[in-house]
Amino acid sequence: MRFPRFLPVLLAAALPTASALANPADRAQIPMMPPPPPQSPPTADDKGSSSGSGSGGGSASSSAVPLADILGTNRALTSFSSFARMHASTSSLLADHSAKTTVLAPLNSAIEALPRKPWEDPRDYDALGEQAYDGSGGESRADANLRRFVEAHLVRVSPWREGEKAPTVGGRLIWWADQKSGKRVILPDGIEVEKVASTVANGEVWTLKGVLNYT
Repeated sequence: MRFPRFLPVLLAAALPTASALANPADRAQIPMMPPPPPQSPPTADDKGSSSGSGSGGGSASSSAVPLADILGTNRALTSFSSFARMHASTSSLLADHSAKTTVLAPLNSAIEALPRKPWEDPRDYDALGEQAYDGSGGESRADANLRRFVEAHLVRVSPWREGEKAPTVGGRLIWWADQKSGKRVILPDGIEVEKVASTVANGEVWTLKGVLNYT
């Protein structure tokens, strides 16, 4: 099977730039940035409210940065971040300060553990065989499948209360609960939340140890 043509772009986005790491002497020649201006003490509105965290600990908070900017800074989420940026609909949603969203981002390790690539659908292979993702038609199918994968992990609510059934961008109702063991899980799939990684202007980023149902 040939991989979709967008795969090299995806991989390039997920990997650090080699030139930025190559020569320490080059980095030393970059002029230092001027010190930032003094900041005013945070107000009550700036502090906001967090939904808490799972077993992994607390979250980083910023009242001005959108989800689109913070998601790509987490090295454990580079795969999901790249997928989200590939589609205008999801990329613009994460950049929209007025759209409150909870991002349920699977860890790179969770995506790598999948039995198939996120853009593959067994139904496509059943209908079209091994050539399901060849040609322009195959690329369109792969692109649609990948968008569906991302949309299954974006919840249209933030803050998101325990037990509150909320729709994903893909249209599925899900909710979460803290278990007696101390673990937080996304239901009905039972996927464990590692932690609430970030709280920003337009929502939160939760890291998941698994992948939600997206087919």
